[in-house]
Amino acid sequence: MSVTQRIESIYAQILQRNPGETEFHQAVREVLDTLDPVLAKRPELAEAKIIERVSEPERQLIFRVPWSDDSGEVHINRGFRVEFNSALGPYKGGLRFHPSVTLGIVKFLGFEQIFKNALTGMPIGGGKGGSDFDPKNRSDAEIMRFCQSFMTELYRHLGEYTDVPAGDIGVGGREIGYLFGQYKRITNRYESGVLTGKGLGWGGAQARTEATGYGCVLFTAEMLRTRGEDLDGQRVVVSGSGNVAIYAIEKAQQLGATVVTCSDSTGYVVDEKGIDLELLKQIKEVERGRVSDYAERRGAGAHFVTGTGVWEVPCDVALPCATQNELNGADAATLVEHGVKAVAEGANMPTTPEGVRILQGAGVLYGPGKAANAGGVATSALEMQQNASRDSWTFAHTEERLAQIMGHIHRSCHETAERYGRPGNYVVGANIAGFELVAEAMVAQGLI
Repeated sequence: MSVTQRIESIYAQILQRNPGETEFHQAVREVLDTLDPVLAKRPELAEAKIIERVSEPERQLIFRVPWSDDSGEVHINRGFRVEFNSALGPYKGGLRFHPSVTLGIVKFLGFEQIFKNALTGMPIGGGKGGSDFDPKNRSDAEIMRFCQSFMTELYRHLGEYTDVPAGDIGVGGREIGYLFGQYKRITNRYESGVLTGKGLGWGGAQARTEATGYGCVLFTAEMLRTRGEDLDGQRVVVSGSGNVAIYAIEKAQQLGATVVTCSDSTGYVVDEKGIDLELLKQIKEVERGRVSDYAERRGAGAHFVTGTGVWEVPCDVALPCATQNELNGADAATLVEHGVKAVAEGANMPTTPEGVRILQGAGVLYGPGKAANAGGVATSALEMQQNASRDSWTFAHTEERLAQIMGHIHRSCHETAERYGRPGNYVVGANIAGFELVAEAMVAQGLI
């Protein structure tokens, strides 16, 4: 059986064993499509069935989360934690609270997390979790009761040397606080390193809030540098208006770019003067409002467009920072037509396979999420370091470490792609570099 046939056989088995989990299938397919040269060069990895093992989670947890709202009505949600791979360290990955969360979504995110975490060079494995709970329009008291119920089950599976969750969509500092408080109450331990994304006054890391967005822009700058360019003077389109998008906008502006868009589920804003970051933060982080509110208050030069067509706005650099599969083939073709130079993913798998093919076929610099948005989890690992040493670092020191890590990730992806004869292909470079690190650790640790 040829290497290609073996990979196709493995993928067929994954489809059979995981029916209906389309996002997970997509994530696995994207990695498998790049591994032919690795298995051809290193047949011992095929013999050890590393691909089959790395595609099967070490543990999948599904549990009931009962809670009551402010009127006393009882609600039942479903909680998930997929502990995917611990070859390099304790499971590490965020919790997502959103109605779209299913086991397949969590498995796709956890699978991506394995390779993302490996690329950071930090000693962390891959995992992910969450719930189909929707925090929108819920009071603080309702969110606290939900988080306490969620942690009452999940706590038994966590530990700073076992599994360390963080935040994701719908889980910010407020939710992490409630989750940590319940963990502390149940265990009677102040185990700071069991959750990351904590408040600065009780074990959190400076720059953690900014890290994913900052890291995405730093990776973009590294890609542009390979072609003798930088972000200064570039016109940038960003999707999303949550944590990642806001701090991607901030870092891009710091590096001299003009960011002209942000978006949410209702539509997008175009602000030709450049996004007013303080106004956006006030509306999204303080008031928890919509981007349409931004357009109304910004005044002349800014307008709101209903729908999700943010990629119609001409730009030099595009940063998808909202959610999975938000940039499809037609969107990619529009970006190429308008002369886009670079696309870097702040979200997890926001570009469809057809979109990726079009961007790469046109010679656009394309940074996949497992490389471009790894700054968040890297800084979470730095938070774990500080917690373990009972230390606290300055913002400047942590940001410097983040820049070093993103530079390391870019070099690793770039050099690996060249080593396997695909120069400039960051998908190949990221997948193979991450896979080799995990595979070598799995082989060394035996058949477990």
